[in-house]
Amino acid sequence: MKYMLLMQFSAAGTDFPGIDTWSPEEIRAHIGFMQEVNAKLTSEGEWVDGQGLGGPAQARIVRAGADGAPVVTEGPFAETKEFLAGYWVVDCDTPERAVQIAAHISTAPGPGGRPLNMPIEVHPVMSAPAPEL
Repeated sequence: MKYMLLMQFSAAGTDFPGIDTWSPEEIRAHIGFMQEVNAKLTSEGEWVDGQGLGGPAQARIVRAGADGAPVVTEGPFAETKEFLAGYWVVDCDTPERAVQIAAHISTAPGPGGRPLNMPIEVHPVMSAPAPEL
């Protein structure tokens, strides 16, 4: 079954300092960790996809207006406390394995090399509805 793992960062910087305050070495260690995670998932046949995402200042919320035309709200969003920083789609045999992967990703190094222990949401990717529907 496929699972989407969502990496959340706090815009308020309450969990850990914003990445813009990290040293180049700390950023390289964090990115290196993520690359190792991806390589391991690939070698184990569990990798489907994964990407880092732009921050809130680059994000847009889009809704359809009354006439169907897009109505765009640009970031940063004052009401946002956390934002989606990246995701993985993995294909695992069990939900427990998806949780194991998420827990490992949560330990990505941050300032001073300490584990961030950031929240990683785990969502099953739903399959298509039955053909008779």
